[in-house]
Amino acid sequence: MCILFSDEKMFDIDGIYIVQNDLIWAVDRAEVDGKDDRMRKRKFSQQVMVWLGVGSKGVSPLVIFEKGSVDHSRYIAEVLPIVLAYGNNVFGNNWTFQHDGAMPHTHVLTQQWHRDNFPAFIEKNRWPPNSPDINPLDYSI
Repeated sequence: MCILFSDEKMFDIDGIYIVQNDLIWAVDRAEVDGKDDRMRKRKFSQQVMVWLGVGSKGVSPLVIFEKGSVDHSRYIAEVLPIVLAYGNNVFGNNWTFQHDGAMPHTHVLTQQWHRDNFPAFIEKNRWPPNSPDINPLDYSI
């Protein structure tokens, strides 16, 4: 019960837009012009990535990456100290950290940081590549 599950998600500021679901039936274009208040999707929409950890005793603080993508150095610097502080505060010194197979998580330096700092973690070679039952963030939350 002392496992902290984690995952990231990219959110698009415009949300999900499916053109096929958004139609207006009219006799001609003039009938629609000026009355169309639908939000249009931008060509290059802003995105934000969010990291979250969830365990049996609650939810960790959010980590929001407003600019750029996340590589191993950014993951180590911005996420892992928050994970360590939260896990130790909530679970004490007997807990396991879980991450998925994303490149920043499986990098050699990230795996070494885990070994040096966490009481326990699921190593990259022990994590199944396609496991719908094991991470609640992917399938339940």
